[in-house]
Amino acid sequence: MSDLLLTHGYFLYEDPKELKILKPYVPLGILYICSHLRNKGFDVEVFDTTFSSVDALRSHLQTEKPSVLGIYANLMTRKNVLAILEIARAANWTTVVGGPEPGAYIREYLEAGADVVVLGEGEVTMENLLPVLRAGDRSSLPTIPGIAFLDEAGRVYQTAPRAQIVDIDGQPWPARDAVDVQRYVETWRKAHGKGSLSFITARGCPYHCRWCSHQVFGKTHRRRKPVAVVDEVEWLLEAYQPDMVWIADDVFTIHHGWLRAYAAEMRSRGLRIPFECISRADRINAEIADVLAELGCFRVWIGSESGSQKILDAMERGVTVQQVQSAVGLCKSRGIQAGMFLMWGYEGEELEDIEATIEHVKRSDPDIFLTTVAYPIKGTPYYSRIAPSLVQVKPWGQSSDRELAIQGRRSSEFYSFADRLLKDEVELARIQRSGADEAALTKLRQQVNVLRECLYSGASERKACMGDTA
Repeated sequence: MSDLLLTHGYFLYEDPKELKILKPYVPLGILYICSHLRNKGFDVEVFDTTFSSVDALRSHLQTEKPSVLGIYANLMTRKNVLAILEIARAANWTTVVGGPEPGAYIREYLEAGADVVVLGEGEVTMENLLPVLRAGDRSSLPTIPGIAFLDEAGRVYQTAPRAQIVDIDGQPWPARDAVDVQRYVETWRKAHGKGSLSFITARGCPYHCRWCSHQVFGKTHRRRKPVAVVDEVEWLLEAYQPDMVWIADDVFTIHHGWLRAYAAEMRSRGLRIPFECISRADRINAEIADVLAELGCFRVWIGSESGSQKILDAMERGVTVQQVQSAVGLCKSRGIQAGMFLMWGYEGEELEDIEATIEHVKRSDPDIFLTTVAYPIKGTPYYSRIAPSLVQVKPWGQSSDRELAIQGRRSSEFYSFADRLLKDEVELARIQRSGADEAALTKLRQQVNVLRECLYSGASERKACMGDTA
């Protein structure tokens, strides 16, 4: 019997949407906790649900001698995590939940069966918490910073905040030996022709975007030393032979001096691996674009969110539309694909802001762009601002924050038309630049005109438009 079993709520083969994407990565968060605790002498195992099933996890929990179960939870795995909690409690396991979401829904997770909610980083907290839980000594829980639990009266007791780990270079690498990393690489390779894996170079994001959650790391930015990161990269390439990697930082290019030193270290060891990452437009200039190209970056994802400066300012994004367009151009001119994230429906968005976003994407011409409709994550300033307008459409345990309805906002059908208009307008601009035949241009122009009429019409007229734009 181990001291701790770690798991999470992502079941690839039970999620039709994820099966279409087939781009899984190892759960780095719980693997970092695993390696930290193993270094402290604890016996820790990981039940990796990615390639498993709820039934297999149920069987494991029911047949193993009960101990402490730690579960990572995020916005998209709430329903699965609650199911795991129910199974674990019925099998007499002591349960702990952590990750980006439980800190915003402390009472809900505790009432759903969690004995303790871990707030913030989990390594040192679990190091302090595990002996107490293993001994069954709940009287000591109030002395452990960074947790929440229900007291004997059923009230939420939240302890003092825990200071974050200052020296993340002192943390061991994730315990990748606890999961089947090669299966991740081969799943990617079989589905996409290239095997991929992930690592991080830093923790946290210091920016203030109003819709973004900072539950785990706060608004900090703590970097590993370049040499330490390259040591890990070199080992990963030798151990698993990936064809590419995902650098899973919130903003990879945030510190230009660090990036130069990292590139120099990679160069000195003769290392180069294709990779993709996320950045901000204001952290990409000509020099950084050159460094990214030298390192092997093949795609940079940029959070554009909107083509309306009014909306960007309301989000407190701290960037301009022009900076986004410049960053996309700098990347593309160096052979780096530019990916763009866009968000419809943020508070205050009007039709002219949607039109501005369409023109922005046409002008930027990213290689790929993905859209979502803004959703309020509890614990963020955006959520607090619009909380009076939120409607819980489905029971909390059967939904996520993405499914909250916002009174007064346009319908999902409206944003579906906005999506289709954006895609067709961008395609039309590309065809025009390529000098395609007039017949193709005429047909697409007609489609764009119909979509624009539908977008500007009322709800009932939009439903009538469905057949015309199918």
